[in-house]
Amino acid sequence: MSENLNPFRVMDSQRVWELLGDMPYGRLAVQGAGLVDIFPVNHVVNQRKIYFRTSQGTKLASLVVNNHVAFEVDKVEGTHVESAVVHGRARRLETRAEVEAAEQLPLTSWAPNYKFHYVVLEPDDATGREFTMGEEPDHDLW
Repeated sequence: MSENLNPFRVMDSQRVWELLGDMPYGRLAVQGAGLVDIFPVNHVVNQRKIYFRTSQGTKLASLVVNNHVAFEVDKVEGTHVESAVVHGRARRLETRAEVEAAEQLPLTSWAPNYKFHYVVLEPDDATGREFTMGEEPDHDLW
C-alpha cells in the first residue's frame, strides 16, 4: 500500500519567519543548573532575530549559565495547525546602542512588572511544520 501516513508538511523558511512574526507570544526553553525550564514570553521579530524583555530572575540567570535555547510558537485556526521552532543563542543586550535600538521595537510587557533587560535570540536554525488535525490512522495500516 502506498498510502502516505505522514500528515506533516515542512514549512519553507519564509513561512516560518512569517509565523514567528505574526504570533505575539511563544515559549522559551532554557537549561541552567542541570534543569530544563520553559517560559512564556511575548516577543518581536526584527531582521530574523527574536527580541524579548525580562526581569531579573531564573530566565535571565539561565541564559548566563547556558545561552543555547529553543523558542517555539504555535498557531491553531480551526483544524489547521502551524508550529515553528528556533534553536540558537540568547544574550542580554549590553551596549547602549543595542538597548536604544531595541527600545524602538514594538515590544511591551504583558505582565504587570518591570522588565528592564532586553534579550536577543540569534538563530542557528528555524524550522516549521503544519498539519490538519484528524483521527488517528487505523492500526492495520501500520
